[in-house]
This record gives sequence, structure tokens and C-alpha cells, in this order.
Amino acid sequence: MTTSDAFVVPELYSGYPGVAFGGYVAGVLARASGAGTVRVDFRGPVPVQVPVRLAGNGDGGAELGEPERPLATARPAELTLDAPKAPSWEEASAASDRFRADPPSGVVDCFGCGLRSADRGLRVYCSPVPGRDLVATAWTPSATFAGPDGLLPEALVWGALDCPGHWAGRFLGTQQPGAVTAALTGTILRPVVAGEPHVSYAWLLSESGRKHTMGVALATAEGEVCALSEALWIDPRPTE
Repeated sequence: MTTSDAFVVPELYSGYPGVAFGGYVAGVLARASGAGTVRVDFRGPVPVQVPVRLAGNGDGGAELGEPERPLATARPAELTLDAPKAPSWEEASAASDRFRADPPSGVVDCFGCGLRSADRGLRVYCSPVPGRDLVATAWTPSATFAGPDGLLPEALVWGALDCPGHWAGRFLGTQQPGAVTAALTGTILRPVVAGEPHVSYAWLLSESGRKHTMGVALATAEGEVCALSEALWIDPRPTE
């Protein structure tokens, strides 16, 4: 991709109110870059329902926003991440049920993990798996979002790699409500079929002050990894 165009994030794909869902934005930029593994850095909130410049370059990068002040940038990257064995479908289902039964503080109307109907969100509901240092959700991507080939679009696969990192930071670390995705490095290893059961799970890698780094994986119900990401989340600045 070497040209620029106007891109509008539909209101459906919101994370925080009025702000585009980070996983979706990362997926759009990853596709625009064309690289197999991509790092997306967020530098400002991307609005919904507002045309924003989307441009790429010959180096495999892409950016959203004006050249002098982009809102998000993507570049080819490497990802060295050893994913732990995926939880079983039963373990992930129980974790999802616990999230829905007692939603944690800070849940917003997010396309990724908000308490929406199946045709309005991904419904990635992660909570801790007993005996494992990770959070997980049983996840069946809705056929509503499938392409003509029955596959989930890559931008939405990236979406399933975003919110689990948030909940890993909240449940397993010291991450605060209101934290935002600062960077997402990801790769898709195999297509994700809509309507088929999957398990999305995440684990804590490191923390330093307001910064929290998590690993995230998306697998089939049988445990075959479909996609991986490393996510950096940053807490809101403390109020005076």
C-alpha cells in the first residue's frame, strides 16, 4: 500500500465511548501494511464516524491520521512469544460464565468485551482459569461478521487479540480500569472460521509502573493456535 485514502471506523466498532476499538484499528493497519507480523503503536484516540487518512509506504508500514501527527502507525515486526498450552473448552467456558455472571468493574460498551448481543460485538469475556496463570474465554465468532468465504476478517481476528490482554492485566497484575492499548504486535497463523468454537486466552509477561505487557493467543477448541500477539497497555495518569 503506497497511496492514501479516507477511512471511517463505523460506530459499531467502538471501544471506549466515541473511540475506535484498538484491536479493530490494529487489524486494519496490519492488513494495510501487508506484513506477516506487524507492530501497531497507538499515539492518540482514533474517532468513530469521522474520516481519517489511511496511508502506507513502500517499507511495509502504514499509518492512520495526518503525517505530522498520526493517531496509529504500523510496521513489520518480529514476535518471539511462547504461548502456554490453551485451556480446555470447558475451562474457557466456565471462565466466560464467571465474567457474565459477575462483570468486573470497568466494563464498558466495547465491541470486543462489552456485554453486547452476538450481532453487535465479539463478546470476548475473559476471567481467570483456576490453577493456571492466565485468563480465558470460550469464543464462537458470530457468522454475522463472516466474509463471503465464511472466515472472520483479519481486522476482527486482531480484535480477539486485544481485550484478553486488558483482562489479564486487571486480573493477574496491577493494571487499572481505564487503561488503553499502547501497542499491539501480532500475527495470524491460520484462518479463523466464523461459527466454530475457539478459545482466546492471555497471560502476564511484565509490569513496570503504568506499563503492563501481556501475551495473548487465539486457538481452536482443540488447542491449535490461530493467532498470537504481545500487547502493551498503559494505565491512565493518576489524578492530582
